[in-house]
Amino acid sequence: MGKRVGIVGVGQTHHASHRLDASGVEVIAEAVTRCLDDAQTTLDAVDAIIIGNMDHFENINYVDMWAVDGLGGCMKPVFKVTTGGTTGTTVGAAAYYSAASGMFDTVMAVGWEKNSESDTQAAIATCANPVLERDPFAGAIGPLATEYSMYMKAYGATEEDAAIVAARDRNNALNNPYAHNRMHVTVEDVMNSPMLSYPVKFLDMCPRSDGACAVIFAVEEKAKKMCDRPAWIHASVVRHDYTHFGDLEWQWMPTLERATLQAYKYAGITNPVKEFDVAELYQPCSTTGVKWLDSMWFCERGQGPKLIRSGATHMDGIIPINPSGGVVATNPIGATALIRVAEAAWQIMGRAGDRQIPNVKKALATGFGGCSWSDVFVLGADLP
Repeated sequence: MGKRVGIVGVGQTHHASHRLDASGVEVIAEAVTRCLDDAQTTLDAVDAIIIGNMDHFENINYVDMWAVDGLGGCMKPVFKVTTGGTTGTTVGAAAYYSAASGMFDTVMAVGWEKNSESDTQAAIATCANPVLERDPFAGAIGPLATEYSMYMKAYGATEEDAAIVAARDRNNALNNPYAHNRMHVTVEDVMNSPMLSYPVKFLDMCPRSDGACAVIFAVEEKAKKMCDRPAWIHASVVRHDYTHFGDLEWQWMPTLERATLQAYKYAGITNPVKEFDVAELYQPCSTTGVKWLDSMWFCERGQGPKLIRSGATHMDGIIPINPSGGVVATNPIGATALIRVAEAAWQIMGRAGDRQIPNVKKALATGFGGCSWSDVFVLGADLP
């Protein structure tokens, strides 16, 4: 039985398409400094650091070495984790396990990205099979469009269902001072935005952001001293398939189904829609905000559109999703999924500002990336 671990501090940068005012090291330092301030502590209290970004997107290696000044990692154990789009949650999971195992008492997770200095779409396209997969899966948009087209045909979902999600998240971001895209958007605005790849439109899709996020995990005895209301980790689960794109199951997400099912078992969740007070979900496109609800057991298979249309996932609904604006509003890839954990923790801690959901006791956070890699965190106000 591992040690019980809580999140005691969170910090993130103000995200933008171009952070010309800061280098990668300086962006990292900004998040780390804000995290330490949030936890009301210093680097002396941090025993180890886990860092991650999408290094092959930027053709930059060894961030765990050259970013030491920004991390504050001099003479501390530091190591890097990279798992595609899930890098942020995987960094968080590695930090959690490092503390829960008893290796360290306090561990800081740091995810970051300077997408303005990289070519994300080219990187994703060239990871595909150059003969069989390059044409239909050239980047992130093609596969997302393909899977939602199949879901629409199978279950009657519509473009408008995705537009509801896009408008929801973009409008939520108006309350988040850290968000990259902060704009009032209607369903009609989304529907009238340029088509990227049917049925995905411009306002359905996430941006490419520069930014960073840092989260401090501490074992129980330390967490209670450092924070009056830690966000306790009730479950952290990773599930991954490695496969050719054409071999994936496109109408649902098997890794997300398995990861959430295991996380719910660990955390004693039997009815996620009613038992979670808030969810920060990795949804890089509004279409996934419809389709992937099935794979998180929020509804029967094919009933994601009905749940979205009901308003249940809005700020005043039974299960508010992405009060922060989510990935559609902010996407510094290496930090994106860690931001989901950070925002969920802030909701538990009551520090989410204008996007705070009242009386949050249980929160869900997810990450997605790779060929099909899903991470799931369950956080709670009470000890697990």
